[in-house]
Amino acid sequence: MVPEGYIYGLLAVAVSIGTFVVIKGLDHLRGRDAESEARQVIDKAQQEAHRLRRETELELKEQAIQQKAEGEQELRQLREELHERERILDKRQDALEKQSEQIQKQEKIVEGTQRKLTERIQDTNRRQAELAKLLDLQRQTLHELSGLSREEATTRLLEDLDTELTQQAGAVIMKHEKQWAEVCEEKSREILVTAIQRFAAAHTAETTTSTVDIPNDEMKGRIIGREGRNIRAFEKATGVDVIIDDTPGVVIVSGFDMIRREAARLALNKLIADGRIHPSRIEEIVAETTKEMERHIQKIGNEAVQETEVHGLHERIVNLLGRLQFRTSYSQNVLRHSIEVAFLAGMIADEIGLDGKLARRCGLLHDIGKAADHDIEGGHPKIGADLLKRYGERPEVVAAASGHHDDLHVENPYTVVVAAADACSASRPGARRETLERYVKRMEELESIAGGFAGVEQAYAIQAGRELRVLVSAKETTDESAAKTCRDIAKAFEERLTYPGEIKVTVLRETRHTEMAR
Repeated sequence: MVPEGYIYGLLAVAVSIGTFVVIKGLDHLRGRDAESEARQVIDKAQQEAHRLRRETELELKEQAIQQKAEGEQELRQLREELHERERILDKRQDALEKQSEQIQKQEKIVEGTQRKLTERIQDTNRRQAELAKLLDLQRQTLHELSGLSREEATTRLLEDLDTELTQQAGAVIMKHEKQWAEVCEEKSREILVTAIQRFAAAHTAETTTSTVDIPNDEMKGRIIGREGRNIRAFEKATGVDVIIDDTPGVVIVSGFDMIRREAARLALNKLIADGRIHPSRIEEIVAETTKEMERHIQKIGNEAVQETEVHGLHERIVNLLGRLQFRTSYSQNVLRHSIEVAFLAGMIADEIGLDGKLARRCGLLHDIGKAADHDIEGGHPKIGADLLKRYGERPEVVAAASGHHDDLHVENPYTVVVAAADACSASRPGARRETLERYVKRMEELESIAGGFAGVEQAYAIQAGRELRVLVSAKETTDESAAKTCRDIAKAFEERLTYPGEIKVTVLRETRHTEMAR
């Protein structure tokens, strides 16, 4: 019998062989599957490469077709441009040919005209020669008949012509001068009337006193203070007079300086409303009100500048314009007068072809000297001109301020325009209030004061009292004493009279000698 261990060994060998065979078979099958998959991958890669090659070829063909189309389009455009240029050149060539034909025609016409002119010139020369012969014959005949030489006849003829032409020219000149004078007078009157009608201003009269309402008569005692210390402190601080009388409910503030008077009125109203009235409080309120008044004056000046549209003024000039609101001339408010003169001057300037803006500037500033004539010696025209020149105003504006009353310079038309506008504003009905009695009295005072000096024969007040003409005796005075008399009269006016502006005094001394020839 075969041993059992041998059998198990054979079985193990057989299992091992079977396992090996199975593994080999499986490896073989796997190898065939891998080769099949590899062949499939290669086939797919070849198909994909073929597809990509065909797509690339198609894209290249499309690009080639597109480039060809673009090239053909550019070629067509170039051909069209060339055809257009050829067409333009053909038109130009046709136009040049037509111009050439017209030039040839004109040359033929010119040649014909020159030929005709040559014939006419020859004919004219021939006729002039014949005329010269006839004139020579006529001169000889005239010389024989008149007995005058050629020079004598020429001189006499020229003298006769000169006399006749002079008479005719004089008559024509006089005729035209008369016509132009009438036209100028009518036109100037029309311009002035139109300007006055276009600008209508309201006028109000000013006084030299202001009233302040008080709640009760007890307030009068508080304003006066113990032994009058409050009223003295108030008058000292403001520079005005406070009048407290029996009139119920009213205190009067009096003063010729309207700025001080207005500041005093406002300060007194504040004190009455506050109730604390004593010297230190008075000084505090007056100082505060004075500052407010300065700001108010500057505001008024700016409003005047805006109303007249005159810009670029110095701040000091604007302040002086505001001060004109508190100045009057024969009860006419000087600032409103200046604004009216500005508009009238601008309208007149526009009518006669001048610069209307410059004329308004001249008119607005022509009385600026009145805002400072209390502080500076001299008349307001000179003061105003100096101020305007100092603050850089144009020469036309300075000249208008210095010469709008007297010494008008015709070479500066703006001065004449401002003077006319100033006269229109002052003479407008209601602009200046002065009764006939006061006017006559003022004229008589001027003449009587001047007549009281030694050597004065006659005195005449002219220009509404702005000027006084004095005639002195040549026997009783000399040139030196006449100058002294003129100065003494001016000093007497300053001491005895109260008047707005200035008064010009002119003393005339004349010597006459008369002899009779027998």
